[in-house]
Amino acid sequence: MKKLLVLIIAVVVSVSLAQAADLQVADGTITSAIENQMPVDRIESYRADFGKLYCFTRITGAQKDTEVTHVWYYQDSELARVTLPVRSADWRTYSSKRFLPQWAGQWRVVVLDGEMNEIATVPFVLE
Repeated sequence: MKKLLVLIIAVVVSVSLAQAADLQVADGTITSAIENQMPVDRIESYRADFGKLYCFTRITGAQKDTEVTHVWYYQDSELARVTLPVRSADWRTYSSKRFLPQWAGQWRVVVLDGEMNEIATVPFVLE
């Protein structure tokens, strides 16, 4: 009986790990707006006084409903953390962040899977 229980637990853990490992960011970009669930542009550098930007991600490989987290960093300081649902094997989602003009400099959005593993980083600069 113990062997059967250990085997069942091992299968459940390996399936869970395989599902998390399959999650990928097929497309990740910073954009000034989202229209029809797609970014309107792709920004690597932008004016710090613009006010608000979006981080768009297209997530692929989900085997079941899960989530990703967008973590917005200004230099090395975390300024926002947004958890977003992923409900299919090809899912588009986004988060947004408002900016103050004095926040010019290096930014990045780190994308984490449901197990909090980093699966992508989207860097950009505010000037």
